[in-house]
Amino acid sequence: MQFRLEPTPIQEQALLEHCAHARYVWNLAVEQHQHWRPGRAPAPGYAEQCRQLTEARKAFEWLAAGSQTVQQQALRDFAQAMANFFAGTHRRPSWRKAGRHEGFRIVGGRAKHWDVRRLSRKTGEVRIPKVGWVRFRWSRQAPDEAKSFRVNRDRAGRWHVCFAVIPPPIERPATGGIVGVDRGVAVSAALSTGERLSVPGLRETEAARLRRLQHRLARAKPRSNRRARVKMAMGRLKAREADRRKNWVEQISTRLAAEYDLIRVEDLKIRNMVRSARGTITTPGTNVRAKAGLNRSIHAAGWGLLVTRLEHKAPGRVEKIDPAYTSQICHACGHCAAENRESQAVFRCRACGHVDHADVNAAKNIAVGRTVTARGALQPLGGAVNCEPQPVLTSG
Repeated sequence: MQFRLEPTPIQEQALLEHCAHARYVWNLAVEQHQHWRPGRAPAPGYAEQCRQLTEARKAFEWLAAGSQTVQQQALRDFAQAMANFFAGTHRRPSWRKAGRHEGFRIVGGRAKHWDVRRLSRKTGEVRIPKVGWVRFRWSRQAPDEAKSFRVNRDRAGRWHVCFAVIPPPIERPATGGIVGVDRGVAVSAALSTGERLSVPGLRETEAARLRRLQHRLARAKPRSNRRARVKMAMGRLKAREADRRKNWVEQISTRLAAEYDLIRVEDLKIRNMVRSARGTITTPGTNVRAKAGLNRSIHAAGWGLLVTRLEHKAPGRVEKIDPAYTSQICHACGHCAAENRESQAVFRCRACGHVDHADVNAAKNIAVGRTVTARGALQPLGGAVNCEPQPVLTSG
């Protein structure tokens, strides 16, 4: 549950120091683990790193001036990140950079290490160690069951506080309704009901301003004040685009979870789909610029975020379907052929003449759980319609 922080200039400097200390401790842990090679002693774990942190705080006054809770929690977060990496669920933790990774986490008992109170109808305060009471916008009731929170600063310069709570899932409507969702670039989400939804991005004037800022950034000198101002202006536009995408995902996921008992989506490997096409020096890639543009469009469509929020709001009611040939199968007769899809938007079955929007037709196939068999076609009653008949062999 996230709220907008409103720190004073003095409090903002204290928060930035907490962010710098957390980032410094994290990068030291990354360096220790990257130094390890086969045959060397194992990298220190969380307990050993905490002992080293205590010695470092005694040796360096600037580090001791910070919050020990913030610094130890950075080590704990790194230990969890390494555990996730070895479990195969996440990538290896990497370096954190100033200006891009500005944040820290506070864990501890409420009223002892931190606390929250309400001042007025629209204003609340959170107590942060060695910072004091920092105001935030009271947009909804702050959770009483939260045991930790995270403070972060985005690239647009906005501060947020996020309380770690698990929101309750949306109640099952118990109507028996099933909906299929086909995710795309031109149409962000096509539903089996025929509805086509698109993520609201930047307006034309905003996109033109972003292009002008990118040109100015290319001409700015490194580490100059002008470059910093241009990056901040670009960050505000990017944050506006991200806010619109997140708001759209929240609205659509809430609506689908509240209206349907079962939500079927494509089982897409998004990480593999957005890999770069640059290749290597010996085998350079082709169409690198076009692939980079496609990757940006996939990220802008919010494919992964939509499914993640659906799984949060409708646990156990989201089913992932094999996407193989769902865009080539006719929903009406089951005929599968690449020629059925005339263009990005038009689907025309060569067997029965059924015409539909290509993404909506794919969403209908996803809704019924259709996929192809080893022969390359859906098997309707009577067998596949695009396979030659096979002779029936009888024993004499």
